[in-house]
Amino acid sequence: MSSPHPVDIHVGKQLRMQRTVMGLSQEALAKAVGITFQQVQKYERGVNRMSASRLYDFSRVLSVQVSYFFEGYGSSNAPAQGEYSYAHGVAEDAPDSFDYEQAMTRETLELMRCFHRLKTPLLKRRFVDLIRAVSEDKPVLEAASA
Repeated sequence: MSSPHPVDIHVGKQLRMQRTVMGLSQEALAKAVGITFQQVQKYERGVNRMSASRLYDFSRVLSVQVSYFFEGYGSSNAPAQGEYSYAHGVAEDAPDSFDYEQAMTRETLELMRCFHRLKTPLLKRRFVDLIRAVSEDKPVLEAASA
């Protein structure tokens, strides 16, 4: 038996992340999509590959774009030689790598759930700006005066 493809593993991690952020169990997600929770487990581990229609079903239930499942692939999961790679736009910096283990802490998940409940795009943007400013090495007041 061959090992799962890196893309399938990444898509599975993204599925697990969004399901967890939304506070859904594997069973609840499975029911909403019309599959078994064991199938969700296999998708989340990358053991089974998802079809385009299944990705679409998950994106609707989890309120994300289909592209969400591929975000970050190629940055921290650099493809092996001979595999496809995706170039960034001319003016874009390479995205930061994402630490999935850190994202699964209780505090991070709570923060993500609260953020997900925000409905106003401007409020979401301001919240991200606040967190970014607070998380920088220099004090917030120093950054504001610069």
